[in-house]
Amino acid sequence: MKEQIDSFLSALDLSRNTIDAYRYALERFAYVVGEDAPLTVDTFAEFLSAIKEYSPSTKQIWRTAVVGLYTFHRSSDLAEVQRLLRFSRKQGKRMVNFDRDSVEKVIEYCSHLSGDLPALRDRAFVLTLADTGLRISEACALKRGDIDWMESHAIIIGKGDKQAVVRFSERSMQALREYHRACASIEPNTRMPLKSQPVFLRHDIRASKKIRAISASGMWTAIKGDPKQGIKGRIEEAGVERNLVRVHDFRHYFVTMTYLAKRDIKLSQELARHSSITTTNRYTHIGEEADKAYDEIFNRRK
Repeated sequence: MKEQIDSFLSALDLSRNTIDAYRYALERFAYVVGEDAPLTVDTFAEFLSAIKEYSPSTKQIWRTAVVGLYTFHRSSDLAEVQRLLRFSRKQGKRMVNFDRDSVEKVIEYCSHLSGDLPALRDRAFVLTLADTGLRISEACALKRGDIDWMESHAIIIGKGDKQAVVRFSERSMQALREYHRACASIEPNTRMPLKSQPVFLRHDIRASKKIRAISASGMWTAIKGDPKQGIKGRIEEAGVERNLVRVHDFRHYFVTMTYLAKRDIKLSQELARHSSITTTNRYTHIGEEADKAYDEIFNRRK
């Protein structure tokens, strides 16, 4: 199967990040079903059953990669490909639903963190996520030189290798400045240019006094915690149950707040950097005129 995967990926005209994501998905596929498994609907069903506990976004990427592999190598067997496509048909996108109250509690708690470097970093990180709409991977990939500190914005390469402008709030910029001032004690004689240094650093024992970027998974562990490793995250410190806040909920919060403030779907799409307005439309059920009408009909009757 390795040769089949390599030949499929080499034929794709996609971004390097997308190809890497597909490669990982197909490696997982081969691991689950076996290197010698035939490309049949039954094999695909076995794989779907094995990954049913993963997040919807992960499952979607992995399904897309495997369907592409099947289509590439089974194109001569039209009936089999059509069966596979029917079997893997996506569900319609649902309205966005998240626990806004819990997210706001975490933001409020983190906005008052102070003291050591991890606390200052986590404060800056949560405020950055909440006020910019950055995905956690995008935030962790930021370099100091990416940010225009005078204009409070950054130009990033985001999802789909697309360049975009991200705006920072006053409170997130202040938190970042305070964090970076405190970081001055870390490897002060480093040869790494300031503009090349990561915005968010590791502060664990293994990192020592070296300037090392924190990974998305490491950052999320700091925020959510990990009971298996005895790590209590900021979510629990805020008095919120761990399972009530998901990694993408800060981005959901950002898009929701921009829409509620202006009720301008095109503006929200631009600020969220959604490639399709259909994605942004998933937020428009929040605070609609129907809510007011319902309130007048059922709650304000004389």
